[in-house]
Amino acid sequence: MIAYLKGSILRRAEERIVVEAGGVGYEVHLPAVVAHALPQAHDGQPPEIELYISYHATANQPRPLLIGFLHEVEQEFFERFITVDGMGPTKAMKAIVHPIHAIADAIERKDVQFLTRLPGIGERTAEKVIATLHGKMAKYALLRGVEAPRPVSEDFKDEVLGVLTTQLGHRSTEARRMVEEAMRRRPGITTAEELFEEVYRIEKSETPVAR
Repeated sequence: MIAYLKGSILRRAEERIVVEAGGVGYEVHLPAVVAHALPQAHDGQPPEIELYISYHATANQPRPLLIGFLHEVEQEFFERFITVDGMGPTKAMKAIVHPIHAIADAIERKDVQFLTRLPGIGERTAEKVIATLHGKMAKYALLRGVEAPRPVSEDFKDEVLGVLTTQLGHRSTEARRMVEEAMRRRPGITTAEELFEEVYRIEKSETPVAR
């Protein structure tokens, strides 16, 4: 299985590119937002690129399907997205025409109207997406600006508090306690993404198992 490729872009089309890595050309399909973010050739030289790959091979297709992402977290979101019933890899890839954080935020807000504007997503599919993924997307909804490193923000704690209270339904005092305890456990946290992961790493481990 291919999970990662690093090489130069030999050829590009609207939804796919050919990446030369180790003397082999790999055809990689891309969501629209990834294709638009690709680097351009410089001084006639093909750009170098790193891609995280979602690899799919079934008995029904003659060759493996490689879907590429510039960031590992985007590939992680995609793997969750295709767990929705009826959401195959090709359909999911074509649907990602907005940044990951925008789609994730719509799922958390149960915004059916936004989701139905994605290519190939009707109302019934949008409802399935929400039923399957609601409550699991807040991490990705925080990923604004994932295309470039974000500067350290002094208000990242407020950003997480907002997600916990307005999107996930925690009371203000409970959310603040969760954030403060996470910061005590990991005082080196400097981003909303790290803080949210630490909050829910502990909350998940403390959730009692149903019997």
